[in-house]
Amino acid sequence: MKLALSFAFAILICTASYADTSESKDTRPSGDATIVTQMPGLVAFWTFGEPAGQSRKSIGSEQSYPLAEVDGPINRVEGGPFSGYAANLNGKQYFKIPYAETGDLNIHGPEAQVSMFAVVNIHNLRQSRTIAGMWSEGKGANDDSGTRQYAMLMNMPTYGGPNQLVPHISSEGGVTRRADGSAFPWCADYAATRQTVPTDRWCTLGFTYDGDYIRAYINGVLDKRELDAAKDRRNDRYFTSEGPDGKDRGMNPYYHGRGIFGYDAEKHAKTKPGGGSDFTVGARYAVGSFTREATIGRFGGLAVFDRAISDAEMMKLHQAANINALNSKESSTTPR
Repeated sequence: MKLALSFAFAILICTASYADTSESKDTRPSGDATIVTQMPGLVAFWTFGEPAGQSRKSIGSEQSYPLAEVDGPINRVEGGPFSGYAANLNGKQYFKIPYAETGDLNIHGPEAQVSMFAVVNIHNLRQSRTIAGMWSEGKGANDDSGTRQYAMLMNMPTYGGPNQLVPHISSEGGVTRRADGSAFPWCADYAATRQTVPTDRWCTLGFTYDGDYIRAYINGVLDKRELDAAKDRRNDRYFTSEGPDGKDRGMNPYYHGRGIFGYDAEKHAKTKPGGGSDFTVGARYAVGSFTREATIGRFGGLAVFDRAISDAEMMKLHQAANINALNSKESSTTPR
């Protein structure tokens, strides 16, 4: 009897040990979060390791900046670069920090700089348009009530960005205006990459703004693109002759030397009654809705910096995520 109990106990211990090892292996991070947390200028860094029903808190800085779930719990799935997990967005939900709680994420002013880095696996780029930012557009074309600041967006075809990475900066909050004050129907100030955003596999996306130029990066590389005014639908004088020294603004890098909009409750009470923009992840307020163009895909890491990081630093962040390991693991577990 004792021998049988001992044998059964031994089997139980072995089974438990095997289960623990398997769980540990499945959720082991592919990358190195310390590379991100040690980079100067970090404002917030989310690794999305928390389970559904909990706010996602940033690490590596004094403030935790909890991202609240909107429209229900957002599932956590195994496989992620910095926590071993990722948030799985379904195109109907997103995360947000209310404007009043954005703190140092509320980057604005004539001399402001900002950078953003994300590790994502995007599905359905036709709908999925937003990575993150402080970007409230209003109700549609010619609506100047928006409180746009900065955002990393995707697939904006109006001015030459179909399916590309298109980071935006706004100095007006509302629609873009030419030097003479005349208005575009939309915000037209964004860089656009040459290649399209990778889909259905892990990648890193990033952008920087140094007060003059917006630069867009895919998998750690500045994806340079020259302006083709006719092809890119940027033959307006704003794009072709209102850049530096009366020249064009380019595409990537894109010249935008007017700083970042800052909401002022007294100044904008009548013109922008909706108030300042929340910080949102996976969606933005556009054409009167947050979820019309909400993103479908997995978010494994997101970092915001209050300075323009260098090309070398962006590549360092990309390498820190080790997306090759993530993609290899998924390929090896995909049924054939």
